[in-house]
Amino acid sequence: MIHSDAHLRRMMLIRAFEEKAEELYALGRVHGTMHLSIGQEATAVGMGTAMREGDYLLNTHRGHGHCLAWFGSDVRLMMAEFMGRETGYCRGRGGSMHIANVDANNLGANGIVGGGLPMAAGVGLSIKMRKTDQVGVVVFGDGANNEGAFHESVNLASIWKLPVIYLCENNQYAMSMAIRKSSNIADISQRASAYGIRGVTVDGNDLAAVHDVMAEAAAQCRAGEGPVLVEAKTYRWRGHSKSDRQLYRTREEVLDWQKRDPIPRYSKVLGYDEARLEALRKDVQAEIEAAVSFAESSPEPEVSAILEGVYA
Repeated sequence: MIHSDAHLRRMMLIRAFEEKAEELYALGRVHGTMHLSIGQEATAVGMGTAMREGDYLLNTHRGHGHCLAWFGSDVRLMMAEFMGRETGYCRGRGGSMHIANVDANNLGANGIVGGGLPMAAGVGLSIKMRKTDQVGVVVFGDGANNEGAFHESVNLASIWKLPVIYLCENNQYAMSMAIRKSSNIADISQRASAYGIRGVTVDGNDLAAVHDVMAEAAAQCRAGEGPVLVEAKTYRWRGHSKSDRQLYRTREEVLDWQKRDPIPRYSKVLGYDEARLEALRKDVQAEIEAAVSFAESSPEPEVSAILEGVYA
């Protein structure tokens, strides 16, 4: 890949967005729950930079980063949606777990574990029937790889050679269940062999590595060679959701993974010193604060319009 300051900034923007989201939740300025991906930014940005405008994204409930890494993303509209405002991507109806931007072929996050997986086969079939060179990416967690929907979707994509990349973001835990206890294989990508497709595991905290693997997978899909299963190994620094007491893992384990932080790792590749990195942090933080101001100055949806978009 071509290394870029923009890639570093995008990772920092995602982290700053989620840190602000966490703060707003603690202050009672947003409602419901949320699932943070702090520590996983390289997987989202590596994915986004490898795809083409016009490709499709189906997202997971831990999906803020992927939305912000996708084409045409606007952090103001993301924040407005997160805070339930009419100016948000889904007019405040979707919130944290259901943000979508259909105009950019971001078909949305999903509150159901593995909920995007069956849809991915449909997206792939649509692409094939229309004979375009688009690719569908579906992001899911390590917990979803044990869902029946995963196996059914991958099997269908395999036999029909659908242009779908199955991106498993393995952050080591499905709620409180460690992947080592729920799957008797070293790498989730090994499951690809059961369906006669290619599987590859990549360091999910290495932005360049994720980009290269995803770009190669996309090229295979565009060539009509069928789907690819990509496993990106990473780690979530925060709990599963805001109600998670995290009794299932040690502080030492978390600290060990934090040493592999993808942001300073990539900044070193670009040759940033701490002063330059701090200047970029301030620039990103200013953008986040502007997004909060935009959201808070936006109207909430009218109660009379609560059913708009629910029924066809």
